[in-house]
Amino acid sequence: MLPPVIAGVDGSAESLAAADWAAREAARRDLPLRLVHVWNWHPRQEDGEPVTAAMGVPPTPLRQWGRHQARRVLRQARARVRAVAPNVLPYDEQVEGPATAALLKAAEESELLVLGSRGLSGFTGFLVGSVAQGVLARATRPVVLVRVDEEAAGEHLPARGGRPSVLTGYRDVVLGVDLGEPCDAVIEFAFEAAWLRGARLRVVHAWQSPPLGLGPGEIGLVSGAQRAEEWLGFLSAVLRIWRDKYPGVEVTETVSEGRAQSALLRAASGAGLLVVGRHLTDRPTGPRIGPVTHAAIHHVGCPVAVVPHE
Repeated sequence: MLPPVIAGVDGSAESLAAADWAAREAARRDLPLRLVHVWNWHPRQEDGEPVTAAMGVPPTPLRQWGRHQARRVLRQARARVRAVAPNVLPYDEQVEGPATAALLKAAEESELLVLGSRGLSGFTGFLVGSVAQGVLARATRPVVLVRVDEEAAGEHLPARGGRPSVLTGYRDVVLGVDLGEPCDAVIEFAFEAAWLRGARLRVVHAWQSPPLGLGPGEIGLVSGAQRAEEWLGFLSAVLRIWRDKYPGVEVTETVSEGRAQSALLRAASGAGLLVVGRHLTDRPTGPRIGPVTHAAIHHVGCPVAVVPHE
């Protein structure tokens, strides 16, 4: 069986928006859709702690209530999916927590995992604080975060007069590339996403001036315009193989001086999808999502795909 697109749903508006987006993506990729609801009958249980009866309440009624709530949430999500993508036949699953572990296990079996986010207000439902960070920082498959107000028309360019429409072309897919360590998995994900949509791919790299105090002949003495030209040539060389593989994708390349976070936020304004990478290698301080991805998931208005790589 083909790996599914998986949406985590908890009954919140943002998780239903994630299910909608996942259904449309499953249709684009011609993949099955799986809806996963994570529940935990012990509400104070932390990831990795054993489950024990809380406050003298027997576990059986709480488990029954949890399963009942899960069925209700999944019914609601299925109804939304049928309305958005009638040709996609979802199957669903209810899983007992801990939430982070359950979502990570689901992600391992997926083509990509889609979760809802409130954006600047943080995460809700099963995505609370460390859970959200844990999923993004440890997932071995791509994770897409979708805002609560994301709708099908939001993926498309506005119609005449600025009216929302699903009949117009798709908005740009934006890809952030670190030319110090370009990664094939991240680049391929972005090209594939643009190809599936018939959208333009905008590839962005930001570079910063080297520190002062370099000796004669060092790159620090090269003008900013010359450095930009060199970076642009490097970016074009990195993308050449992918242009050949996806000849139907229109690609624009941009390099700018400054912080990568700022460059991506500017580029993602008005985009339909932002694609960024995340290192799989654990750091001494433990898995983390990095400053660029952190800025993207908190401040970018469009869906954000976080693609893990070695």
